[in-house]
Amino acid sequence: MRFFTATVLGLLAPSLCAATSLTTPSRLDLASNFKPPQVFKNTNLVRNTNLEKGYVRETINVVVENVDSQPQRDYYVPFPDEVFELVGGFEVRDKKAPEKGRFDVDATEAVSSSGNQYFVVHLPEPLAPKSQITLGISYSVLSSLSPLPATIGQADKQYLSYSFSAYTPSAYTTVTQKTKLKFPSTDVPDYTTTEGLKSGSDPERKGATYTYGPYDTAKVAPGTEYPVSVRYQFTKPVITVNLLERDLEVSHWGGNLATEERYWLRNNGSQLTNQFSRVDWTFTNYQKAPTSAVRELTYPLQPGSVDPYFVDDIGNVSTSRYRPSKGKNNANLELKPRYPIFGGWNYSFKIGWNNELSSFLRRAAGVDSDSYVLKVPLIEGPKMAEGIQYERVVVRVVLPEGSHNVRFETLEGANSNGLPGANHISASLSSLQTYMDTLGRTTLTLEVDSLTDEARDATIVVTYDHTMFDALRKPFTLFAGMVTVFVAAWGVGKIDISIKKR
Repeated sequence: MRFFTATVLGLLAPSLCAATSLTTPSRLDLASNFKPPQVFKNTNLVRNTNLEKGYVRETINVVVENVDSQPQRDYYVPFPDEVFELVGGFEVRDKKAPEKGRFDVDATEAVSSSGNQYFVVHLPEPLAPKSQITLGISYSVLSSLSPLPATIGQADKQYLSYSFSAYTPSAYTTVTQKTKLKFPSTDVPDYTTTEGLKSGSDPERKGATYTYGPYDTAKVAPGTEYPVSVRYQFTKPVITVNLLERDLEVSHWGGNLATEERYWLRNNGSQLTNQFSRVDWTFTNYQKAPTSAVRELTYPLQPGSVDPYFVDDIGNVSTSRYRPSKGKNNANLELKPRYPIFGGWNYSFKIGWNNELSSFLRRAAGVDSDSYVLKVPLIEGPKMAEGIQYERVVVRVVLPEGSHNVRFETLEGANSNGLPGANHISASLSSLQTYMDTLGRTTLTLEVDSLTDEARDATIVVTYDHTMFDALRKPFTLFAGMVTVFVAAWGVGKIDISIKKR
């Protein structure tokens, strides 16, 4: 876990007047003819591809052996250029000791000779010659599913297609490998069958799980592909958030944490062949039949959340329903858009709510400490069975005016899948001018691309300093301003402006 620090100099003017970069994701620049050194061998590789949601989730368990005469530490994972930008939540762990945490990973620029980009996995300790380690590699691939057919009737079933290689892309020779696909149902009308790769039928089918392999690929050159495609039923919306802007406003005086989120959402599923029929939609709702349209978004809120609102471009949306929390249970905000969102349709809206600040903020240890620790979710968002993919997320933490020495840290939850690496988050500090501010409120802005709803378990911990002088700055300024106005008014009143005879 990396820790980022930004110190704002000066006690009299601790807020920033312009954005200051804390971290900027960077990529390693490789030579145009770069090829990963053949110092490793994949003894056995198993790829698990989950297609139960509206995005692809892959987990690769691979036994890696050092075949070089020297200890090696850097393991390269290749992706084609067009796929690399769609990969989110990439993480690598020791499969036999996942509790030790994720390994450091860097990204590279594209290599022109191969058309690949790489994730460089830095093993915590160099792997000795002839030694082995089992890596657990997991990541999501966004916007990689295509509706087929592209247009359907309003009540028709929706099918998605997914194309991949039966040989898992690797920079190293792989001795044996196989790929398991998990579908949302057994309705898989089309899939590629291979010939000559193994004895017996390929793939092997067992319920909603299809297995390609195992293959003996010891003599297959690294990077060799065998195109495969599958088509399966997915009568659920493919929910994609183009942009999520999430603001968390901290108020010491009011003891309140105000949250507002703005969504630009679209459905990437099959589009309608004919015009939308409100009569058919009412009939479908009455039967509670499955649909590829977004009819409702269920949004769990933290316990104690109050004053929720749901507003779109037209105004307040009255079809939402709020269920307050009971005890330590989450509250629920059920959002029903103004209209069903079918494939190709867009919908933009914003929601917000308030929480007691004491549930998220603690003063750092020490009686006279001026440091505070704020722990909040990185993202929250709707919780849907079909999943949600986020192309870009911007999180702004608006701290009290005068806050300085701002630092932040990302923490993974029980399910860390989808949490971006610390060096994949762009962070900056800026000053936000709000009502009756003097210097503006210190604002920490985090930007990250290619997230999924699995990152809901992740939290950010923001530490900052806020002295008594900072807290009293605004009241003193307001008091001084009011005194100045009264003195000026009194002075003006004492001026004799009457007309007298000389």
